Amino acid sequence: MQLDGKLAVITGGISGLGRATAERFAKEGARVVIADINAEKGETAAQEMSAGGAAIEFIALNVTDESNQQALFDDVVRRYGQLDIVVAAAGISSAGYVSGEVSAPAEDPEQNFLYNKPIADWQRVLDVNLTGVAITDRLAARHMLALGVHGSIINIASIAGRRPLPGAADYCVSKAGVIMLTNVFATELATKNIRVNAIGPGFIETPMTASIRQSPEWVDTVMQMTPMQRFGQAHEIANTALFLASDESSYVTGQTLFPSGGMHTG
Repeated sequence: MQLDGKLAVITGGISGLGRATAERFAKEGARVVIADINAEKGETAAQEMSAGGAAIEFIALNVTDESNQQALFDDVVRRYGQLDIVVAAAGISSAGYVSGEVSAPAEDPEQNFLYNKPIADWQRVLDVNLTGVAITDRLAARHMLALGVHGSIINIASIAGRRPLPGAADYCVSKAGVIMLTNVFATELATKNIRVNAIGPGFIETPMTASIRQSPEWVDTVMQMTPMQRFGQAHEIANTALFLASDESSYVTGQTLFPSGGMHTG
């Protein structure tokens, strides 16, 4: 098993890409801590994923609260004495997806255009998707350095960080920021045995894309952008994360991989 004896922390781990990654890592022998803001759904998710004997536990977490994240990492390291892999998968969309909840798409698409959107909505997306990831990365690196491990940090970005999507300026900017954060942080840690990479998925069949998949017009638009003519599956992104978490990618850092069905990154 590729991750036997490793310990992984996955933020946003109760659904979508985070959950698929947690399940994949556990299958490869890792002990996994999933963290998310929704405590009730988090406990349920951990119980469901652990039913087959997988070593998965849940800790409630607000990624925008640095003290909350500090407490999580301190607790994990205190109890297990290790921290090998961290996946920053917590995120929200312009449409309001967070922790398994999906808002209905706006009746008027221009409602979400930047000139119509409250700046508070913009800030909320940036706080979770970019600042939250930065906090996760810096605290993960501090603990990995203190432990002296060869660590892997994986940030979940998006194809939207390279392609402009009307009505999603905040989301696109946040994910573009995650890509550059990954590049810079990887350079800072390159000589310290900690690799930092990102994954920029295309349109994946998860709760975050539920409203898109319910709209024939949106589905047609996505298919026009996607040469493989289908939505990706969460397990396909989890497999990409497994590669970046394992020793198979030991010479890979500062990279963003785009499993996107052939969608151009611009």
